[in-house]
Amino acid sequence: MLDHTTPQVDIGLIGLAVMGENLALNMENHGFRVAVYNRTPEKTRAFMAGRAAGKHFVAADSLEDLVQKLKPPRRVMLMVKAGAPVQETIEALMSLLAPGDIIIDGGNSNYRDTEQRVVEVEKQGLLYVGTGVSGGEEGALKGPAIMSGGSAAAWDILRPLFEAIAARAPDGAPCCRWMGPGGAGHFVKMVHNGIEYGDMQLIAEAYHIMRDVLKLPGDAMQTIFENWNRGDLQSYLIEITADILAFREADGELLLERILDAAGQKGTGRWTVTAALDLGVPLTLIGESVFARYLSALKDERVAAAGILSPPSNLPPVTDHQTFVTDLEQALLAAKIISYAQGFALLQTASATYGWALDYSDIAMVWRNGCIIRSGFLEPIADAFQAAPDLSNLILAPFFKEKLHNAQAGWRRVTARAVQHGIPVPALAGAVTYYDGLRCANLPANLLQAQRDYFGAHTYERVDHPRGSFFHTEWLAGCED
Repeated sequence: MLDHTTPQVDIGLIGLAVMGENLALNMENHGFRVAVYNRTPEKTRAFMAGRAAGKHFVAADSLEDLVQKLKPPRRVMLMVKAGAPVQETIEALMSLLAPGDIIIDGGNSNYRDTEQRVVEVEKQGLLYVGTGVSGGEEGALKGPAIMSGGSAAAWDILRPLFEAIAARAPDGAPCCRWMGPGGAGHFVKMVHNGIEYGDMQLIAEAYHIMRDVLKLPGDAMQTIFENWNRGDLQSYLIEITADILAFREADGELLLERILDAAGQKGTGRWTVTAALDLGVPLTLIGESVFARYLSALKDERVAAAGILSPPSNLPPVTDHQTFVTDLEQALLAAKIISYAQGFALLQTASATYGWALDYSDIAMVWRNGCIIRSGFLEPIADAFQAAPDLSNLILAPFFKEKLHNAQAGWRRVTARAVQHGIPVPALAGAVTYYDGLRCANLPANLLQAQRDYFGAHTYERVDHPRGSFFHTEWLAGCED
């Protein structure tokens, strides 16, 4: 273990990929002196000779060198790939740091790993913080949304730094909050990414409908998205979709039409769905969005199937494009509300299960700027939970209840028309199904329970007895002649 030396550097950052490099520049731009280290020395040298030249950066050629340069309590932030690379770096750092020093994981680590690491690191007298950082390359440089959790004692030390580099909401508040103990910070970031999956899939489905049902060219779709971004659908993802639809290559052709329709993913969407399954939360829209990416990856299989499977015939034409576009806007709005509602439902269940005491209004406030899902929705969401902290589901809040009511007719028309035309809309349809399922006082699950009891003696509850009383029937006996 090293002795503390003369204070020199405010924070050490490990990992100079896109996010790490830009976050380091953000810190330095706000007056912090940063020591940087990358496992590949050439990367560190390139950074110091390039974007870091003339700025207040210090290069470290080893983890030991990095730690020696930091003033106490030492703050070391990891911006490395989740999984084994993070764990290996933590283990190496624990032998170099002193009690009270802080390890910060700023990557997209699984919240379960973060839960375990908080315990392991604290056993050594150190502090551990799992911090979700959202906003991509631009956000990291100019101001991300920051969601921290883990060792509570670290927050007072980290708060000035994180609030300085975070994005600013329209009211000037930093988009940065302490979420709770253990893996709370990384869980909130994971759910953010799950909502992002849902939002992106919904936008893609709207684009698909405009392209293949309305047969609109790129410039017409661009104009529609620009108009949508001035209304209830205002959001970063709507904004960049308009930009994408405007981007043409040197030959004048739309770049989007030359991009292969096979979507990638890094795991946070899948983790969100897995967490929902573990916690028993119906995350249907977000789940469909993850599976839609898996389906898109089957490019060769889809191309082959397109030549074998028959499309729908006798398609009803869309005669009033303007009315249909208005309906599509309402459908996207309603489904987007469902995506956020499902995400917050997962946060609520996780908070109750793990004892995190998440502040849902605060979470919405953090997401107002800097992050990928920033949108005009976030203020009303914050207001809804501020007015009713125990709100069971976001769509029951008066603001969102009214929005869904007003959008419902167009939402259903668009979903039905897409199905008629053979356009896959798993997220749009999943949103409608979730809405209808939640508002249905009598689902057919009574039959499911009867079936389960019939073949497996799993028992059932009765409507004419108090909840918690269970019954079993000898079904075959009742079927005998």
